[in-house]
Amino acid sequence: MINLIKIKMRNIKKLSIAAAFILFSSFNAQVAIGKDSVDGNSTVLDFNNVSGNTKGLILPATTGLPGGSPVNGTFVFDMTDKKVKMYENNVWKDLSDAGDSGVVPVNTSAQSGNGVVIGASESSADGVLVLESPDKAMILPKVAEPHLNVKSPYPGMVCYDTVSKTLAVFDGKVWNYWK
Repeated sequence: MINLIKIKMRNIKKLSIAAAFILFSSFNAQVAIGKDSVDGNSTVLDFNNVSGNTKGLILPATTGLPGGSPVNGTFVFDMTDKKVKMYENNVWKDLSDAGDSGVVPVNTSAQSGNGVVIGASESSADGVLVLESPDKAMILPKVAEPHLNVKSPYPGMVCYDTVSKTLAVFDGKVWNYWK
């Protein structure tokens, strides 16, 4: 009987910790990936940027440009012309030359909903991952010289090159650097 009470108390404690974490996360609206905490108070999404990191963020691969009303700062890897693009001021801007989408599998699954929203309880933006914050930013994964150090980059990979201090975008053929 005492062991049963101890087990129930442990379960209650675990549930309480999980509930507190969820409650705290909704107020804090900061997410760290691959580490315990974010760097600074102005960060909504932060990656584990340890020395020697060779991992980046992979953009969604779309067949053509997303319909509807994209918001400024939307990034995609357009498999139609094999270019990484960003939506800005009602125009899709190419961030790369034509690359190679040969290794990108076509996603044929049905999608529903707006994906994951971080930084707010909801968003009117339609995306797989939507970051909403009036005063916080995302810190990209940091990779020194990705063209030399990332051995098998995936089309649509994005990171911050710490050596050239640029946004590095892989289009399936070459790395493109954007200042």
